[in-house]
Amino acid sequence: MVTTQRTEQIDPVTLAVINNAFVNVCREMGTAMMRTSYSPIFNEGLDFSCMMFNTRGDLIGQAEFCPTMLGSCQYAMKWMLDEVGIDAFKPGDVYIHNDPYRGQNHMPEHLVVKAVFHEGKIWGFVGNVAHVGEIGGMAPGSFAADGTEVYQEGLRLPPLKIIAGGEYVKDIWRVVLANHRTPKTSWGDYHAMIGSLKIAEDRVLELLAKYGAETLTAASDQLLDYSERFMRAEIAEMPDGVYYAQDCMEDDGITNRPYWMRLRLTIRGDEAICDWTDSDDQAKGPINATFVVTAAACYSGFLHVVSNDIPINSGAYRPIRLVTRPGSLMNVKHPGPSVGGNTETHPHIQNVVVRALAGAVPERVAASEGASSCNFLFGGFHPEYGDYYTNYHIEGSGWGGTIAHDGNNVLCPNNGNCRNTPVEILETKYPFIVEEYRLRPDSAGAGRWRGGLASSRVFRVTAPEITVNALFDRTKTHGPGIFGGTEGASSGIFIKRKGDDQFRRFSEVFGTVSDSKFTRVAVTEGDLIRLQSAGGGGFGDPGERPRELVVDDILQGFVSADAARELYGYDGEEG
Repeated sequence: MVTTQRTEQIDPVTLAVINNAFVNVCREMGTAMMRTSYSPIFNEGLDFSCMMFNTRGDLIGQAEFCPTMLGSCQYAMKWMLDEVGIDAFKPGDVYIHNDPYRGQNHMPEHLVVKAVFHEGKIWGFVGNVAHVGEIGGMAPGSFAADGTEVYQEGLRLPPLKIIAGGEYVKDIWRVVLANHRTPKTSWGDYHAMIGSLKIAEDRVLELLAKYGAETLTAASDQLLDYSERFMRAEIAEMPDGVYYAQDCMEDDGITNRPYWMRLRLTIRGDEAICDWTDSDDQAKGPINATFVVTAAACYSGFLHVVSNDIPINSGAYRPIRLVTRPGSLMNVKHPGPSVGGNTETHPHIQNVVVRALAGAVPERVAASEGASSCNFLFGGFHPEYGDYYTNYHIEGSGWGGTIAHDGNNVLCPNNGNCRNTPVEILETKYPFIVEEYRLRPDSAGAGRWRGGLASSRVFRVTAPEITVNALFDRTKTHGPGIFGGTEGASSGIFIKRKGDDQFRRFSEVFGTVSDSKFTRVAVTEGDLIRLQSAGGGGFGDPGERPRELVVDDILQGFVSADAARELYGYDGEEG
C-alpha cells in the first residue's frame, strides 16, 4: 500500500532543507559502503552511487558519487516495480538485479533496493548501484573484453528478493556465490551495500518523524518539478538549432575496425532532443551501450554545462529526450555484450554531447578528455596467501582544457568520478610491484589552455603466473582539442617479457586481435606491464597561451623544450 500524496506548496526554505537532507542520507549510505566493503573498487575506487526513490520509482535524492549510474537510477527502479510490483515489497525485504536489458548499465553493476515503511505503508525506497568486482563469466574480473554475447559476461540476475523479512534467501545466495570466483569478497561487498540500506532507512524514518509522510512526499514531488523548471530554463537560454558531433570506438576486441557514434542534437525552446539513430549497428564485441548508458551520458553531458544548483533528481532529466535505434551501438539488443559500453563507450558519448553543445554554449564546454578508464583486470592464486583473487584496476586520464583553465591531470574519466587504487594498497593485496607511476610529459593537447596530462605506470609481476585482461580505448585515436586546440596523446598497454629488452604490444607478443581489448593472457614472474593513459585535448589557439605558463610547464617537466618550440612557438629566449 502506498502513502497518499498532497498538493499544497512547501515553502522554499523547508524545500531546500529537505533536499539537502535527501542528499545527506545518500552521502551517509556511501560512506558506510566505503568503510565496510572488501574490494578496492568499493573502498578506494568508490565505484557506486546511492539514491532515494519515491513510490513511482522516480529518483528523488542522490549523492555525488558515480555519474555513470544516472541512467540506471532513472530506469532500473521503475523496471523493477513494473516487473515485481510494489506490493511484493514487505518490511525487511531487499531486492537485487543487474540485468542490462532491464534498465541496468552493465552486468557488474548491481542495484539493491529496500522499501521504507512508515505507519504500515511504503513511503519510498532507498537503494544503491555498485560495481561488484567479480561476477563470473569467461574472464577473471568479469570484463569479457573479447566476448560476443552477454552470457560470457557473468551471472545475470533479474529482479530477485535476496533478503526476505530480514532473513537471507539462502538458495539465491548459494547460486550467486557459486558463480563468483571470489565469493568471500562478493559476500563482503554485498553486505556493505545491504548494510548501507539500513542506515539510509533509519535516516529516512527520522525525517518522516520530523516532517510527516505527507509533507515529505509533497516536498519530494515539488523538488522534481523545481528541477524540471530549472533545467528547462537553462536549456531555454541556449540558441535554438541543430548541432552535430561524432566520435568512434577504435575497435570492439573482435574486429579491427572503428564503430561510430553520431549525434544530432536539437535545442528547441526549453527542451533538448539527443538523436543517435545514425550511429553504427551494434558491435560483435562488448563496447555496446545499453539504452540507459546512452541516457546517463546525455544527462551527464548537460549537467556539465548547466547550473550546479539544479537538484539532481528525475525532474532534471524530463526536458532531455533520447532517440536511439535498437540494435545499434547506442542501444544494444539481446544477446549483444555490453560490459565495455559503460566504462569505455560512456565517456565517449558524454564527450560527443559536450562537443555538440559547444555550438550552443562555447564558453561552458571543455575539450575532450582522454576518455578511457584503462580497465586492467587480473586474477590468480596468491603466492603468499594461497587464495584466489581478482582485481579491477582503473587509471586516470587527462581532462580537456576549458575557457578558463588547463585540464586536470590524471583523473578518472568524468563519467565515473572514481579514484584509482593507491600503490600501497595494491602492492599489499596483490602480487605486483609498481616500479613506476608518473605523469607523461608532452601528453597534453596544446592550447590557450592545455589539456591535462596522462599517466604512465609499470607493474612488475611477482607471482609465478597471473591472468590479465584489458579493456582500453584511445590507443589508436586521440581526445580531440577544440577551438584550435590540439589533440591529447593516445593510451596504451604494453608488455616487456622477462629477458626481453623492450616493451611490445600484446598483439605482437600474444597474437591478440586488439592491442587494447583482450582476455585470459597469462603473464609470469619478472614480466613488466606498462599502462599509459590518454591525455586531454587543448582549448583554443596554442599561440595565445601566455609565455609564463609555457615556461612554467617546461620547468615542471610537463612540456619538453622541443614540444614548446613546435606547439607554442617558444624558443626559450622570451620572458
